[in-house]
Amino acid sequence: MQNAQTLQDIIQDGVGPSKRTSLSEDAAGRLREMILLEKLPAGTLLPERNLAEALKISRTPMREAIRLLADEGLVSYTPSRRPYVADPSPEEIHKSLRVQGALEALAGEWVCKLASDEEIETVRTLNTAFIKARQTDKKLEAFRLDMAFHEAIVAASKNEMLVEIHAKMNARLWRVRFLSSQREAGLDATLKEHQMIIDALSVRDGAATSAAMKHHLETAETNIDAALKRRREATTGTKS
Repeated sequence: MQNAQTLQDIIQDGVGPSKRTSLSEDAAGRLREMILLEKLPAGTLLPERNLAEALKISRTPMREAIRLLADEGLVSYTPSRRPYVADPSPEEIHKSLRVQGALEALAGEWVCKLASDEEIETVRTLNTAFIKARQTDKKLEAFRLDMAFHEAIVAASKNEMLVEIHAKMNARLWRVRFLSSQREAGLDATLKEHQMIIDALSVRDGAATSAAMKHHLETAETNIDAALKRRREATTGTKS
């Protein structure tokens, strides 16, 4: 595990606070962003005192923020209860992606029955914005729009339990999905698969939308495997 010796610099170099409902949620949001961007890489220790000082909050909301991230699977604990940025195994990532694929496939089926025309148009608009962001090399913005595309489909299913479970699974997968989203090699497939989803949604074909959503997450597995392999090679200086 890495020791977070430059937390103050990392936090100050971050994206800044967003408006949330509490200090702990604000802190969790800022740390989540740092984890996503790998400014706090997998394995980095997260000393509560140092983080609280860097974020200029007391230790109580900092402790709660770390707990929130642990609930999302972004933070783990050593046997001595020291928090660190979680580093899930490829097997754990694959299991999570398959659950996510099943959730989105189910959402795709329900959306065709329950979504308004306006909600389907929102999905189309998000995809158009995603394409534009990638074309202008705004990769972080493109990633957020990509995730918003999926979230909008799930939200249109009108099933609060599905939305809640999907959000928790998505939080666990954000770091690796962001990593895989940086691969130019997988972009063409992503664009084609998004269009397949939109085409199926447009004619409210539940079976086709469900299949397209599931296939899209299966492709994500391949992209994430390739991204993780490339990161290992860059870290070790060897090729497997």
